Amino acid sequence: MLLKYNSIDVQYVYLATKMEYSIHKQAKTIFLVLMAIFLWSGKLLAQRALVPKRELRGVWVATVVNIDWPSKDGLSVAQQKEELLRILDAHQRAGINAVFFQVRPSADAFYAKSDEPWSRFLNGKPGKAPSPAYDPLEFIIKETHLRGMELHAWFNPYRATMTLSDEHVTSNHITKRRPEWFFSYGAKKLFNPGIPAVRDYIVDIIMNVVKNYDIDGVHFDDYFYPYPDKGQAIPDAATFRQYGNGFSKIDEWRRDNVNLLIHTLNDQIHIEKPYLKFGVSPFGIWQNKNQHPDGSESSGLSGYSQLYADAKAWLDNHWVDYITPQVYFTFDNKAAPYEKLVDWWANVANGRHVYIGHAAYRAGDKTVGWRDRSQLPNQIRYLRTNPSINGSVYFSSKSLVNNLGGFRDSLQYDFYRFKALPPKMPWLDSIAPNAPVHFECTALSSGDISLKWDEPLPAADGERAYGYVVYRFNEGEDVNLGRSQSILEIIYDSKRTYFTDVSVRRNSRYIYIITALDRVKNESLPSRPQIVIAQ
Repeated sequence: MLLKYNSIDVQYVYLATKMEYSIHKQAKTIFLVLMAIFLWSGKLLAQRALVPKRELRGVWVATVVNIDWPSKDGLSVAQQKEELLRILDAHQRAGINAVFFQVRPSADAFYAKSDEPWSRFLNGKPGKAPSPAYDPLEFIIKETHLRGMELHAWFNPYRATMTLSDEHVTSNHITKRRPEWFFSYGAKKLFNPGIPAVRDYIVDIIMNVVKNYDIDGVHFDDYFYPYPDKGQAIPDAATFRQYGNGFSKIDEWRRDNVNLLIHTLNDQIHIEKPYLKFGVSPFGIWQNKNQHPDGSESSGLSGYSQLYADAKAWLDNHWVDYITPQVYFTFDNKAAPYEKLVDWWANVANGRHVYIGHAAYRAGDKTVGWRDRSQLPNQIRYLRTNPSINGSVYFSSKSLVNNLGGFRDSLQYDFYRFKALPPKMPWLDSIAPNAPVHFECTALSSGDISLKWDEPLPAADGERAYGYVVYRFNEGEDVNLGRSQSILEIIYDSKRTYFTDVSVRRNSRYIYIITALDRVKNESLPSRPQIVIAQ
């Protein structure tokens, strides 16, 4: 059942709430019942909405070899900041609500509070700090939150260098201080995942960021054990003999090494900050069905066999909050069909979120399948039909900023034309904040409408509000909080208890409602509705 309200009904609710503050206690009950109906009917509509109210809409901002940012060596601090702001503005216009920012490309750092050296991809030289000093991670956290976006810190856990050249690392780089922790493979140096001290070191590096930065999530990409390179064998036989832990097969031992890192990090992250999200973006194929009975209908390289990344085990054991498989394939691909892989990941989600990784860099490509500009839009349409898929992440940032194949236009003017909240994670926190109080609207002589409210009291779990959602409805429109098109603004700042609506039409009547968000983006009951006429 879907309930409808017109302006008269809302005026009644408004008057009832006025009575709440007088002597009529019965009005309070009426108000709470009506607000509950608002939310309930909103959930029904959200399930049917063409544009979901809750959907993860992410983008990877890669810093390694200057893929996305900074665009080249030698940029001044002012130029770096200006370039990053342009990128974030473009993503905000496109409807992106989560940025996955690469903070550690190869045992280096894009943040100041690190025991590892500054990345050479920031200023052209390893260990060279920005001058004048600033912290890129703190800067992007602040700017993403100002734009109503989450910021997930993206780490490459095992890659230590991009080349074997000494000029590309500092004299005190970890590969110099602890050379026994590494092996060379594919013209790079990699941490040896089988050494327990290596796992401890990587966990400490990541937990340093968790403790010292206001990030929303910790994110790994698909690089665990190295992708196969020209038949080269991974040189870890001696490590297996020393740390085999009773395993008879080296493949199983390697997978266990990665599992230990994932499990340990999941536990430590959530002990330190229970609201923080932890996720991984594995290769798009876990394992092929002809190699494992639980595998997908595919026949390509697999994360399970080649990278020793058992993403299904992480989901089975709830060691991650979300998984973002890189399904960089087209529909009906013979080796790896997009639709089969998406359905497979949805079926093994085990109650965790699945965000599909899309190859935005292939938009407008001339290869078979990708030359069809409807390929990526159709992929979004397909995943939205599956209730076990919770959103999308795009590789990479510059592909969207540059509007390859016109795909950013598809997001901005079609799929993401209305704002969306990230999906809820009830296993992290299921208690919603209290509703904002003392909400007031004022029609300004400029023609704008000013909204002000007060921060609510802490919720039942003691948590304070983290942010707010501003809803606006036109006169005669259904007042329904489940509709994404009614979201005017998403605010990630508990102290920003104000908003000015500059998009109103003079002499028009509007209905405004405010809700509060907590850190996991649970949403409160609505505030008292306010009706105002723009001057």
